[in-house]
Amino acid sequence: MVEPFLGTWKLVSSENFEDYMKELGVNLATRNVAGLVKPTVTISVNGETVSIKTESSLKNTEIAFKLGQEFDETTADNRKVKSIVTLDRGSMIQVQKWLGKETTIKRKIVDGEMIAEYTMNNIVSTRIYEKV
Repeated sequence: MVEPFLGTWKLVSSENFEDYMKELGVNLATRNVAGLVKPTVTISVNGETVSIKTESSLKNTEIAFKLGQEFDETTADNRKVKSIVTLDRGSMIQVQKWLGKETTIKRKIVDGEMIAEYTMNNIVSTRIYEKV
């Protein structure tokens, strides 16, 4: 089911990411730099383990997980979270929880692009990636 997501993706557009980072509690200096970065995301699978590697001039991160199993993640903004990734009707949904807070990253493939919707409380950021 993860096959449509496999490959390398480059960020081509981003809406409302500044407000989303602010809602997460990311400091102003980091938000200013992170808002300018155009990361590359590589999604791969090895057996039952899915990897999502995010590379940018600011920071590189990688998570490896099994669908439906909670795992520990340190986010690009250094939050220590419990994450779980599931597949639901063609969308890859990642939920991060920490300190009583929660954010959701929903990735889906639309017309050959990967659309990532980042949601926290009532703030939604949409980032669009094209396959490299």
